[in-house]
Amino acid sequence: MKKFFSVKHGVVAVLFSTLLSSCAFASLSSSPAGQYPDEWWKPVPADQVAGWEVPPQAADRSKNEVVLSKRNELGQFSNLGAVGFRLDGEYYASVEGLWQAMKYPESNQDERANSSVTWAFTRQQVMMMTGFEAKHAGDLANANMKKLGIKWVTYKGEKIEYNGVGQSRHYELILQACREKVAQNPKLKELLLSTAPLTFLADHKQAPDTLPSYRYNEIYFKIRGELMAGSGSLAQ
Repeated sequence: MKKFFSVKHGVVAVLFSTLLSSCAFASLSSSPAGQYPDEWWKPVPADQVAGWEVPPQAADRSKNEVVLSKRNELGQFSNLGAVGFRLDGEYYASVEGLWQAMKYPESNQDERANSSVTWAFTRQQVMMMTGFEAKHAGDLANANMKKLGIKWVTYKGEKIEYNGVGQSRHYELILQACREKVAQNPKLKELLLSTAPLTFLADHKQAPDTLPSYRYNEIYFKIRGELMAGSGSLAQ
């Protein structure tokens, strides 16, 4: 029941975000997709598309869709993007660095700091990672957590079962990290606003029941809506 409630909460948040963005755009004239860089929709040859990838051409430009592809500047919105930010007094080189660092022990007293497993990196080292290096560090941590029977991560000592009862808290944390990432990087904020009113698609395959914290495309759609509505801490 708790899991159902968390998923429902996440869905409601996404629907509210969509409504907020729609209201913000209501006063704007429809912007044709032709005003944006062609690079955002540049086709990738089929034999060069990675197995996990949703290529730029998957978006219907005539319907104002765009993939937040790592193959162009929109890839900065990916969790893997090398855009640093501070959150609660700590610096992270990417959102992925935050995400994967939470899987690592916070101190020697952390119960994950178990002698039966070897941690390839420290938490602080992962915080400074970007791209697939950060993701790989997370994969190594997943293997250790499986051996230890641990299904939670930590943030400032708080245990979060992000694939279970803590998924709502995890979503709030990732959402705030993305807000800070945009707010602290003016050029990224400018780029985000320049995409209105395009609808964002993820550049990797997602299951229909993918949890809200994984849906980075919807998170940035929400943040753009907040910016355009002049609400929240981003309206500076």
